[in-house]
Amino acid sequence: MEIKVLGSGCANCKKLHDNVHAACQELALKADIIYVTDFLEIAKSGLMRTPGLMIDGKIVSVGRIPQVDEVKQLIEANS
Repeated sequence: MEIKVLGSGCANCKKLHDNVHAACQELALKADIIYVTDFLEIAKSGLMRTPGLMIDGKIVSVGRIPQVDEVKQLIEANS
């Protein structure tokens, strides 16, 4: 599973990145977690607002910081 956190490197984006790590740890999931800060790559993904969360190439959250429990639900729903 590949999970991407897309953002500028701001505090909100870092918080989402931390929440994704915590969710994967709680689920005992070994995933490739990639933190994308390159604006060109973010634009290519189709994301219009950050922070964004992608799971296996699908955008599942835009412009907000899902809590750890919600991230776990998004991972389970998209695995």
